Amino acid sequence: MDLFKNIWLFIQNQILGMEWLNDFIGNILTRLGVDTHGRIGGSVQFFIYDVVKITVLLCVLIFIISYIQSYFPPERSRRILGRFHGIGANIVSALLGTVTPFCSCSSIPLFIGFTSAGLPLGVTFSFLISSPMVDLGSLVLLISIFGTKIAAAYVIVGLVIAVVGGTLIEKLGMEKYVEDFIKTAGSIDIDSPVLTVKDRLQSAKEQVGATFKKVFPYILIGVGIGAVIHNWIPENWIETVLGTNNPFGVILATLVGIPMYADIFGTIPIAEALLSKGAQLGTILAFMMGVTTLSLPSLIMLRKAVKPKLLIVFISICTAGIIIVGYLFNIFHAFLI
Repeated sequence: MDLFKNIWLFIQNQILGMEWLNDFIGNILTRLGVDTHGRIGGSVQFFIYDVVKITVLLCVLIFIISYIQSYFPPERSRRILGRFHGIGANIVSALLGTVTPFCSCSSIPLFIGFTSAGLPLGVTFSFLISSPMVDLGSLVLLISIFGTKIAAAYVIVGLVIAVVGGTLIEKLGMEKYVEDFIKTAGSIDIDSPVLTVKDRLQSAKEQVGATFKKVFPYILIGVGIGAVIHNWIPENWIETVLGTNNPFGVILATLVGIPMYADIFGTIPIAEALLSKGAQLGTILAFMMGVTTLSLPSLIMLRKAVKPKLLIVFISICTAGIIIVGYLFNIFHAFLI
């Protein structure tokens, strides 16, 4: 048993976490005369290490996920979802969201397509919540930063929020608040072309390039913010605002995260820095969920497809769910370490 545990820790720390890379970069900077224990040197080391680590993992994960995603084109996904009913459909929809694009804006066109194809509104909202919040890539990156237990717990609660949120919207009967052009659009039943393994590999390669260009600026911004937090902001400041002494830390982190626009790859370095400074785990995860699920650009896009009342209900359900989950993580943090 200890052997398997040690093997997994090696995978988590050295392969996914790339701790060897951090040491390597630190040694190079030291030889160049940079004081890595100082603020400037520490910031430089943090920035280079996190950018390289996240970029490498990002490209590998995009390739793998894009290859998997090639088996689930929109039409096939719609057919899969159409076979299920009730809460089972919400669960399948949330799970399907884990193999789709990385940010909330990328998910909205699929949401519109599924809704116009006649799928139940609650099912499509479960997909819309799950897709940016939980994906296979985020699971691997979360493991590299927070460990297996916390990563698994994040994915599970993300799926729960997606299923519960979609179910509540379904029960509230909000179909009449979908814009008319979505209802009348209908769907074109086009079979997806048969792809060979070579086609899928080429498609995955192209997706790596396209997604990297889109995501990389947010990685640089996220890592830059993380480097500032990690080396320049006093620990007692973070603990005062987002630590145990502030009972409103989760609410504050969620509300701060909502107007921002980034995917999980951009928020993880910020979360890593906040955690090292003493911010509570649930508060950090609430911030990440707020950014990835309720970004302002995605809400603007969603407003084009749904009427204000449905948009408000969607925001309210997601915000309440994120805040509740944040406080639960803070309460049970000790059991996840």
